[in-house]
Amino acid sequence: MRIFVTGATGFIGSRVVSNLLAGGHQVTGLVRSDKAASKLTDAGATAQFGSLEDPQSWLRAIENCDAVIHTAFDHDFNHFVANCEKDRRVIAAIGSVLKGSQRPFIITSGTAMGDDDSGQPAREQNFNPAHPNPRVASELEGQILLEQGIDVRVVRLPQVHNTERQGLISYYIPQAKEKGVAAYINEGRNAWCAANVDDVANLYVKVLEHGESGKRYHAVAEESISSRQIADVVAKGLGVPTASLKQEQAAEHFGWFAAFASMDLRASGEWTRQQLNWQPNGAGLLDDLRNMDYSALA
Repeated sequence: MRIFVTGATGFIGSRVVSNLLAGGHQVTGLVRSDKAASKLTDAGATAQFGSLEDPQSWLRAIENCDAVIHTAFDHDFNHFVANCEKDRRVIAAIGSVLKGSQRPFIITSGTAMGDDDSGQPAREQNFNPAHPNPRVASELEGQILLEQGIDVRVVRLPQVHNTERQGLISYYIPQAKEKGVAAYINEGRNAWCAANVDDVANLYVKVLEHGESGKRYHAVAEESISSRQIADVVAKGLGVPTASLKQEQAAEHFGWFAAFASMDLRASGEWTRQQLNWQPNGAGLLDDLRNMDYSALA
């Protein structure tokens, strides 16, 4: 198959591209720079220049492709709401090219979209269109396209990690170093789900090759890792103490990260594993946090 991939040289997208090429697919990847283009072509793919801000400039490259995998996202959390809206616009633009065809379109969201407020882990079958997380915009647009007959499939991400990056925790670690303390809220019982980046990349390919239109898939290898566990490992790595904060102290200590620090982001990936025979086997989040190079933060 001829696959168009956004975010093709990114943390997740670059590994998706590698898996696709290894599986015999042809790949065209969206890039922003000559350096990224060289990286992509050296891997055996084709580079298409463009940006998320101007999707009209690269949409024609999709016309000759058999499927689209959209992994790109602007991770500037100081403008999170605006970036979620930008993602919605990109999804709508890609969808405009795919109308009238049966070509799969895999979009990306977060596992929080599967939270039904029951206190149970988020699940693939759940979707709350009124969810307060701005990332809901991606799935709302995907639902519109689905109702227009487009083969939309959703991969929902947890904290995606290796020893170099760990999702939102990548922002927590330098903050802990700067503050001199690895903090958590109250007893640190709120928990997050996670998966190794190589396992996540493998899931995107499985969703492409074996997924179904309208289905949501959770890239979850570990369902529940408490914020206290994360803080303990980070504190040891940095050589700083841990500290419990009251909820009212969170905003002053964490800044924009306070919105995430007390969230419970547990999610199940059991259904996804059963449906696609996805067997994540990469290192766990705490192991990757233990094995990262904390001296590189200096």
